Amino acid sequence: PPMLEVVRGRNTSPAVIATAADMGKKLSKVGVVVGNCFGFVGNRMLARRTDAAERLLLDGASPQEVDAALTAFGFRMGPFAMSDLAGLDIGMRIRKAFGKRAPVADALCDAGRFGQKTGRGYYLYEGRTATPDPEVDTLIAGESAKLGIARRPIAADEITERLVYPMINEGARILEEGIAARPGDIDAIWLHGYNWPAWRGGPMFYADLIGLARIRDRLQDFHAATGDEALRPAPLLARLADAGQGFSAPAKKAA
Repeated sequence: PPMLEVVRGRNTSPAVIATAADMGKKLSKVGVVVGNCFGFVGNRMLARRTDAAERLLLDGASPQEVDAALTAFGFRMGPFAMSDLAGLDIGMRIRKAFGKRAPVADALCDAGRFGQKTGRGYYLYEGRTATPDPEVDTLIAGESAKLGIARRPIAADEITERLVYPMINEGARILEEGIAARPGDIDAIWLHGYNWPAWRGGPMFYADLIGLARIRDRLQDFHAATGDEALRPAPLLARLADAGQGFSAPAKKAA
């Protein structure tokens, strides 16, 4: 992608940062200086979306419903089509390295379903053409039952909110920690490196358009339903929402 996160460590000199930024320009990259943390900015926010996508499957959505909601939002690919393209075994190895589990994704890997390269992942493949697989639906239902989760139909609007709002919430934490200097830096990373739909202006800009009060309230709902502390509204987001403000400008009333 045409994006480069220039990571500033605790002892990184200004000269090194300037050299890295200049190298990015020579490589025709959009360089953004960020702080040092797990996942930096882009991947740290993407991890929240990945967690949300897995939970949506357990709660009752199908892979194609989740992917359709995200492509309707404006992304070129949904999370599960993207995982199949990259290879599910890559994510599995990363999870194992950090002692994490994702019940559905792990069960698919245990069944040898690694995505396009094995012809089976979240979807069945003829070449690169994806087809929904009833066996995956059965596998997901089984994982939900093991966890005692009562599955239910989930509307496209809820799917989109559950994928996007946790990313915005993590963006708020990133800003408060000083990992990103300004909301526009986060937007630039997602626009140029992660296929965020340009006409929506980046995740933090989009949050201001929606209104932070609405995002705060929905995150509170998600947190109450799942108990996931990552879904508790970030302090910065909550403070701005309470004040009727946005990350960059006064929040506008949601349509």
